[in-house]
Amino acid sequence: MNDIFEGLPFKPADILLPRDCDLSLWSVVACDQYTSRPEYWQRVEDRVGQAPSTLRLILPESCLEGPSVETDIMEINSNMSRYLREGRFQEYPDALIYVERTLSNGGVRRGLVGMVDLEQYDYEPGSKAAVRATEGTVMARIPPRVAVRKNAPIELPHAMLLADCNDIIPPLSSQTGEMELLYDFDLMEEGGHIKGWLLTEKQKEQTAQAIQAWKVWADRERDGLLFVVGDGNHSLAAAKECYERRKGLTDPSQWPELPSRYALCELVSFYDGSVELEPIHRVVFGVKPEELLDALMRYYPSVVQGRGEGHVLPFAINRWSQGEITVKEPAAQLPVDTLQRFLDDYVAANPRARIDYIHGEEEARQLAQEREDAVAFLLPPPDWQELFDAIVRDGVLPRKTFSVGRAQDKRFYLEARKIRK
Repeated sequence: MNDIFEGLPFKPADILLPRDCDLSLWSVVACDQYTSRPEYWQRVEDRVGQAPSTLRLILPESCLEGPSVETDIMEINSNMSRYLREGRFQEYPDALIYVERTLSNGGVRRGLVGMVDLEQYDYEPGSKAAVRATEGTVMARIPPRVAVRKNAPIELPHAMLLADCNDIIPPLSSQTGEMELLYDFDLMEEGGHIKGWLLTEKQKEQTAQAIQAWKVWADRERDGLLFVVGDGNHSLAAAKECYERRKGLTDPSQWPELPSRYALCELVSFYDGSVELEPIHRVVFGVKPEELLDALMRYYPSVVQGRGEGHVLPFAINRWSQGEITVKEPAAQLPVDTLQRFLDDYVAANPRARIDYIHGEEEARQLAQEREDAVAFLLPPPDWQELFDAIVRDGVLPRKTFSVGRAQDKRFYLEARKIRK
């Protein structure tokens, strides 16, 4: 490991990239997307066929509660081991990869693939760690992800860290001529295009110096907060849990060398210009729409129909029926928090009801239109000009508050790293 990154929460990793395969079939979108669209994953399945693919190395979230989930996890681990035996990967030791992702709207999101030190990451509210979660962690969602990761020989990242600093990643965009181009291809299902370059030793030193300088400022001015988790909060929380379990079985002197201490991720500049924070909408299934809306009206004493002063909660039932409900003088800071408090209590009292968290307003509307037992709540775009200050001041935000980009623009699986010796 490179000493210039000693003590920093983000550093180079021994990165695995696939070889001798079609990268457009290898790379698939993050597993927590299209959870209510099994036809999406079926299209990907049909397209990939028998080709080597990360589709064989991940478990889509829509399958987490399936009847064969344990068998699926065993097959995933077997595929990982087989790909390693077959020499499917080429390893780039102590590497950082500069990434340019052309999104579906034509914008370019710039990032840096490396690994986060889980000793310097914490998802608990009120944490003083250098890397913190942005949203509340749903503890019930961690065990299934731990089950996928705990015996896996490799990891594939979809976690994305955000840095509100222009000195770490932006300077690299003008230095690609000095780097080795590692990949350059189109992503499937309107995922855009991706290019990646290997940083030189000089560029790694430049990056370490920029992170160190930003850390000094953050320690002084921002209660030590350096990076926040923009995407993959639960994925990173599961990695943390696996590491903590491994620590309990390992002599403390060996903790720094544990592969599980680190998690591969992408660091993205928050002020890159292409980082769009989108609201995550709620679609409630298994309900009678009128009864659900009546329950919401009764839940808050100050609620009124239509748009007013307070937290406005737009909803859609089908293509003809939509409206707004306003909670006046809300106790919560954000509309998403006001809505989520009601939904949590409603689902607890109505076991047949189920909430799905949907990226994209049109997708949420369409799901409500297709089902007679569904209501879509359409949340407003978040205002994140003071995101980092809000995390320092208030701790984590409500769970599933925002998403970095639309579903097709989420991180695609591509790189990997060994997490077991």
